[in-house]
Amino acid sequence: MTQGKFVVAGGLIIATLGWLGWVGVMESKTYYHTIPELRSLQGSEARHRMRVGGDIRPGSIERLKGRVDFVIEQDGQVLNVSYVGRDPLPDTFVDGAQALVEGKLMPDGRFVAEQVQAKCASKYEAAPGQEKPGYGKPEGKSPAATAPPDKS
Repeated sequence: MTQGKFVVAGGLIIATLGWLGWVGVMESKTYYHTIPELRSLQGSEARHRMRVGGDIRPGSIERLKGRVDFVIEQDGQVLNVSYVGRDPLPDTFVDGAQALVEGKLMPDGRFVAEQVQAKCASKYEAAPGQEKPGYGKPEGKSPAATAPPDKS
């Protein structure tokens, strides 16, 4: 091979790697939008990958073959979501939970999600009457201070 062919081949390899890197970055970037913002997106903006969050409307979760449909609410507006991802939904995906969905907005206004994250409560508390002794708030005394004296 001549030196010119090596330069051309090297240039093609560098250009291909650059193009693959650019496409990868463009495909992986996602913007967060609120439900009201989704309503105002126009044209190509609405076809990009994006994230949307909201509260899962109680009673809206419907498990169908190959997908899960549900509704999220935010600021008094609702968004119909169809989850078509391969990963199982998290255990915290229940009515009333906060969810973050990632996917694309369809022309009919439905959001097709490929990923769903359900936010867990920032603080877990036992239901009233279910508290366990020794797992409550500190009483001001340490366990060592209340232990009986050693009689040896």
